[in-house]
Amino acid sequence: MLAATAIVFGLSRAAGDPLLLYAKPGGYGVTPEQEQALKEKLRLDRPLVVQYLLWLTDLLRGDFGKTLLAEQQVTRVVGEKMGATVQLAVVSWVLATIMGVPLGVLSAVSRASIWDYMGRAFALVGQSLPTFWLGLMLILIFNKRLDWLPFGTRGTAEEFFFTWDNLRYFVLPAFAVAWGAAAIYLRLTRSAMLEVLDSEFVKLARSKGVGQTKIIWKHAFRNALIPPLTVSSLMMAGLITGSVVVESVFSWPGLGRLAVQAVQDNDFPILTATVLFFATVFVTVNFLTDILYALIDPRIRY
Repeated sequence: MLAATAIVFGLSRAAGDPLLLYAKPGGYGVTPEQEQALKEKLRLDRPLVVQYLLWLTDLLRGDFGKTLLAEQQVTRVVGEKMGATVQLAVVSWVLATIMGVPLGVLSAVSRASIWDYMGRAFALVGQSLPTFWLGLMLILIFNKRLDWLPFGTRGTAEEFFFTWDNLRYFVLPAFAVAWGAAAIYLRLTRSAMLEVLDSEFVKLARSKGVGQTKIIWKHAFRNALIPPLTVSSLMMAGLITGSVVVESVFSWPGLGRLAVQAVQDNDFPILTATVLFFATVFVTVNFLTDILYALIDPRIRY
């Protein structure tokens, strides 16, 4: 996280003089006295290392400053957009799990059958299609041509979340995000299930007359669950941090779209806050995943 703050701060300074974002010094209505006062206010009269340390101290207090255009508190602006991004990520993660894991089990159990080939084709297409292109095609077909599903907002915030009037706004963006994640789930589950189904203890269970359903779900699936379960937490972090493209395509009012707008407006305080939020999510989830893996698998713990 410390490295992430240093990189973000360094890039914000390498992009140009921050003073130019607040004013046009040198003959554009700003006197030298005003320019000097602005430098002192923004701490630009200090050495670069001191600027970074002061900025880092503010971050530790939760102070990201104010936006350049509206001069609102950055934490407030980011907090208002955070809910939309987290909601989309959770819905996409649930959809990816519901699609990917059962299809992976079906593909492994029906090895070399039409179901196996269809499942592998589903995974191949899901991992190959660019997310932005898939999103545009979904909008073109299901919104513009068929007029079945809306896009552009996330529903009415005042209403209860789990209603069709709200959830139908999630269908297109969530599917655009979830297909690639479901493909990863499918491939991992299929590979793990095939390995377990070919193991000696499964052959022993079959020789004892254990039913196929019990072998699949009690013996094979439980032992094959570790790889998908391990990657599921990283998948959640990836869905949150990878929301930039989808939110831009679907005009989703979340952090991803806010970050794109911040780049267009050169609003470094907003961009810094969103990038650090994404970095915090990814680092934290990676750390928790390592702990979870050790708790699940005694060999890792040993």
